[in-house]
Amino acid sequence: MADPKGFLTTGREVAQTRPVEERVRDWNEVYVPGSLLPIISKQAGRCMDCGIPFCHNGCPLGNLIPEWNDYAYREDWSAAQERLHATNNFPEFTGRLCPAPCESACVLGINQPAVTIKNVEVSIIDKAWDANDVKPQAPDRLSGKTVAVIGSGPAGLAAAQQLTRAGHTVAVYERADRIGGLLRYGIPEFKMEKRHINRRIEQMRAEGTKFRTGVEIGRDMPATALRNRYDAVVIAAGATTARDLPVPGRELNGIHQAMEYLPLANKVVEGDFVAPPITAEGKHVVVIGGGDTGADCVGTAHRQGAASVTQLEIMPKPGDERNAGQPWPTFPMLYKVTSAHEEGGERVYSVSTTHFEGDEDGNVQFLHLIEVEFVDGKLTQKPGTERKIPAQLVTLAMGFTGTDVENGLVAQFGLDLDERGNVARDADFATNVDGVFVAGDAGRGQSLIVWAIAEGRSAARGVDRYLTGASSLPAPIRPTDRALMV
Repeated sequence: MADPKGFLTTGREVAQTRPVEERVRDWNEVYVPGSLLPIISKQAGRCMDCGIPFCHNGCPLGNLIPEWNDYAYREDWSAAQERLHATNNFPEFTGRLCPAPCESACVLGINQPAVTIKNVEVSIIDKAWDANDVKPQAPDRLSGKTVAVIGSGPAGLAAAQQLTRAGHTVAVYERADRIGGLLRYGIPEFKMEKRHINRRIEQMRAEGTKFRTGVEIGRDMPATALRNRYDAVVIAAGATTARDLPVPGRELNGIHQAMEYLPLANKVVEGDFVAPPITAEGKHVVVIGGGDTGADCVGTAHRQGAASVTQLEIMPKPGDERNAGQPWPTFPMLYKVTSAHEEGGERVYSVSTTHFEGDEDGNVQFLHLIEVEFVDGKLTQKPGTERKIPAQLVTLAMGFTGTDVENGLVAQFGLDLDERGNVARDADFATNVDGVFVAGDAGRGQSLIVWAIAEGRSAARGVDRYLTGASSLPAPIRPTDRALMV
């Protein structure tokens, strides 16, 4: 145990953010660089090293949290990063982007603020990179087997790294012009600077993983040709079918899916554009969807100089405390203020969009909405509550409904889908097609980054067993696992 009295003597302290007026003028991460290290050892000391550490179950990766908390408390950073990497290929990604279900399951969190597990995690890995402790782990020998991974998001990268380290020759195919999937173009720079992806890619290249950008399997290359070229294929293409809003006026100019809007801002930071083709500058912006992607749109609009930002959510405003239906240690739906929300804008709950109104040139100008409520478990409109708000740029951040079947990948492989429209798989993450496996959102549906990495690692074990008859790779989860998530 780190500090036997730490949870009694030390209060919870989290990472310090830069002033709002400063950070909205740039795209750098919102946290003050280096602000965590002076406090992180004491924060790690709050861990009680519980007899039954529920944080393990709260994390799909099964992270060894009490162990690396103990090492961080003792400032043994090398041992801490070794324990961290034992279950997670990319802790600098999860430490910045994961909503931390482990903290919701922290035993201390029953009656006190939980341990700052996420902050400890990111401090350990950042310290490891600074100390040059993160080294390539090339295999001792090659198996002679080849694997293609479709998609370079967290699931694809995790699968590729595990399979490369197992001795297989792995090539990752990405349809975009850069590696990273949604990590690259779906996550704004202010949440995670892309240098973190770049150095992981260099590590993977040094280990032997190959990368092919600008190739969309099913369009640029037939799926059957890919399968014939490799001994096994892992599909980690994500859940790319965005949920739409089929209401009158949807065809107006200025209404875009979040994943049409956010990547363009990232491309500006990458140097591809001087200014994005879709911008919030000087406009009244409405974001439809109250989740993390909606918050990303809010923060991006602030940095582009929006005249106003309003975020709409059809569900009621969550509470500040757990309700009876979400007891500890499950992951509760609580009211959350992200860094983007700290920067301004209005959040409106329990409303539904009825239609859009445009000008004579076909550009959206107003959004009409109505208040809604649940009556006998059914969402119902409240008469007399209609109103309109200015909207010159609207982003739809309402989630994804399944795998994209339009690009030909599903049909060309001959893949079976489950009842939710995701690629069906068995306990080894294998599809109905021999030698073809699926991991991440493509098989699970839209989910969290920790689930993606966990599925990538587990699918890699399934592929390794398929190719060699056995595997020493870890398998943190099965396709049906739900851990403590709701």
